[in-house]
Amino acid sequence: MRQARADEYAEFAAARAGHLYRSACLLTAGDTHLAEDLVQETLGRLYVRWGRVSRVGNPAGYAQTVLTRTFLAHQRRRSSTEQATDTLPELPDGAPDGDPSLRLTLLEALARLAAKDRAVVVLRYWEDRSVEETADVMNASSAAVRTRCVRALGRLRELLGEDLGEYARP
Repeated sequence: MRQARADEYAEFAAARAGHLYRSACLLTAGDTHLAEDLVQETLGRLYVRWGRVSRVGNPAGYAQTVLTRTFLAHQRRRSSTEQATDTLPELPDGAPDGDPSLRLTLLEALARLAAKDRAVVVLRYWEDRSVEETADVMNASSAAVRTRCVRALGRLRELLGEDLGEYARP
């Protein structure tokens, strides 16, 4: 029985790790090292509670909730000695498909949002969650999520310019 649960968890973790990592990269505004740490911590927390989590109707949604809450907790306890920088490392030649400058522009804009604003944008528009689901993940009211979403999108428009159509992919 115990081995079956461990195998079930390993299968789940292998299937969801990539998606969790992509979400974590957006939450951290491109900090891949922190994103890896968040995913590892999320998967560790899931492993400890896997017996109960596996019986939940949506373990993938539960994992996303744990990831978001882990990110927000990290933002609250962040050491005052850490210094954010506005320079990004150079990208290797032959970057993955997509426009690297567009990706960097969007990540820079996300990085300039407050942590909770970034979480709302990622959950609502990357994860395609409803206002109620986002509110549940963030332990906030639906009204607070809607307000934060409007303000975050306004801030992104301010940072990226009013013509956001150039950033949309067909």
